[in-house]
Order: sequence, then structure tokens, then C-alpha cells
Amino acid sequence: MIFETHQLNTIQSKYIESIFHFKDFTPDHSIERVVPTGHVFVIFELDNIPRNTFDNTTLKPNNTYTKVWISGMHKNYISISAHQKSEMFVIQFKPFGTYPFFHFPTENLNEKICSSEEIFEDELLLLRDNILKQPTSQDKFKVAENWLSKRYDATKVPSEELLTVIKKLQQEPASHLSKIIDHYPHTQKHLIDQFKKYIGLTPKYYQRIVRFNDILFQIKQQESILWSQIAYQCGYSDQSHFIKEFKHFSGFNPKEFIKQEFNKDEPNFFPLDREG
Repeated sequence: MIFETHQLNTIQSKYIESIFHFKDFTPDHSIERVVPTGHVFVIFELDNIPRNTFDNTTLKPNNTYTKVWISGMHKNYISISAHQKSEMFVIQFKPFGTYPFFHFPTENLNEKICSSEEIFEDELLLLRDNILKQPTSQDKFKVAENWLSKRYDATKVPSEELLTVIKKLQQEPASHLSKIIDHYPHTQKHLIDQFKKYIGLTPKYYQRIVRFNDILFQIKQQESILWSQIAYQCGYSDQSHFIKEFKHFSGFNPKEFIKQEFNKDEPNFFPLDREG
């Protein structure tokens, strides 16, 4: 299997989390649950295999995607297909990163997975064609980087004041939320409007996603898991609040999550039919 990642060295890198390319992926399952991370993705399939999303309860297919699509900011988990011998190319934007490239508020993509034609007409289809022509991952990355450079609008970047708030929400305890908002130099309404424009979520909801992903990171690092300690470290008021949040974002209660050994899987992707 090929799995290559690329970090930009240009000014655009401030807004791009990662670009990655994988080929000949052979999962041991056909459906996986994806939990929210606070990112927006542009996804290119390079293998001509249609992808599906599924109803989270019945696991019956509800939509099909081909060639290129955009996965917006999600508040909850989604269920997607996984395929043998698959090849994909993905641009992952930082939580505040899409507006300088998409030129419209991130909120417009909330809870959506859109075909690229809905947003960019044939622009991303042509980019896919160019990516497919490139012989190596590094060549594909160069093509994507050139596209990002052309799309980049420096007049649409987030303010340093907003970036400071985002950074504090990522790094400081959840109990500091009110204090972080109070230190923002404009009104609370202005902050919420800026969050919807650049992140698509309110500060509070974004912080909830950050905290949940911190839980997943801690679970993956620990050999012996003490739920009460993790709940306390992540700032939950009590263990029942912790369990409720965990199930809200993952669909599993914590004990079930460990029983299924999801803590050993890739972060944020959890098989639902491991026999596939």
C-alpha cells in the first residue's frame, strides 16, 4: 500500500492541515464510522469506485459519490463505505481554512457532503484529471498545491483575533470558554458570526469537538484506561456527562468502544463490519 502525505511550505500552509494520497488500501471492513474532527475535506477518488454514505441506524445506503466531493463541517458521526484496492487523494483544511479558497462561509457546508460540481462546476473535475495523469504522489501534490495557490485570496483570511480564540479553545480547558469569549475584543455576536463564517460552528460546539478528539487521543495513548480520570482531565462535570458526549460524537458508549478495540484503529475511523 502507498500512503504519502504532503505539508505545504507556502503561505497557504497556514490553512491546510494536510494533503494525502493512498493507493491499494485493503481494509478488513466495508462500512466505517467517521467521527467529527472539525475539518473540511476535498476528496478525490482515483479508482472509479463509487463511494456511499449510509443511514447511521439502518446502515442502508443513502447517497453515492463519484470522482470529487466536499465533506463539510459535521456535528455528528457519519457512516461511509470502504473499498478494496482503493486509491484516493484528499485535501484536509484546517478548521478555519476553507474561506480563503472557497470564498463563501464555511457554514454553507454544515452537515453536507456535496459533489464538486455543486460548488466548483467542472473546476475540480479538471483538477482530478490532472492529478490522475501524474505518475507519483509528489507530482500529484504539486498539482494540488498549484490549484490551492490559484484559489487563495489573501483578503479572505481570518483575523489574528479570531485565530487567537481558536487556538485558546484548542489548548485551554473547557471551563475557560466564558473567559476566552470575554477576552475577544468585539461583541459575542461578532465572534459567533466569525466562527460561522470561518469554521461553520459556534465556539462552544467547536470546543466540544476539540475535547472529544482529545479523548480519542488519550485513549489511544493509554494501555490502562480509567474513564473517571479521563473525564476529569477533559473537564467534564461528571462521568454521566462524559458518557453522554462520547456517545453523541461516536455512537458508542466508552466501554463498548474499548470492547470493540476501536482504540487500536485509525483515529476517527471505526469499522462497523470488520468481517467486511
